[in-house]
Amino acid sequence: MGMAMNAQRGWWYPYIFVAFFLVVVGVNLGMAYFATSTFTGLSTDNAYEKGIAYNRNLAMAKAQAELGWTVDAKIAGDARNADVTVTYRDRDGRPVDGLDVQALLTRPTVTGLDQRVALAKRGDGTYGTVLAVPESGEWDFDIIAVGRDSAYQMQRRFILP
Repeated sequence: MGMAMNAQRGWWYPYIFVAFFLVVVGVNLGMAYFATSTFTGLSTDNAYEKGIAYNRNLAMAKAQAELGWTVDAKIAGDARNADVTVTYRDRDGRPVDGLDVQALLTRPTVTGLDQRVALAKRGDGTYGTVLAVPESGEWDFDIIAVGRDSAYQMQRRFILP
């Protein structure tokens, strides 16, 4: 009679093990589902093409550094009347004329306000324009100058009151 009592007392022990493994399997299935259905693992669109362009970008940066130009970019005024001025000097301090200078203005915090403007020749290596932007605050300027034998790109962040 003593053995029959012990057998009845522990009848649920195997179910503890079964329940434990069912919980483990359920958690693993849930993790597998979320791992395969949420994040694809791609954090950059067109990563292959961007990787191929990397060496070309390095070569262009090296060519730009070898030019030895000094570039000074300024903005005066406010958002309604911003005078953008960029001055280019070669390694000997002489003005660099004959460039086609374009600026792309982007608002870092708001999309849809981007503008592309041409900077006119003002003489003595200076290019500029007067423009009105839709909002005051921080603006990123991506300025690209293309000449007969050279190109120069720079980025600046300005705050327009």
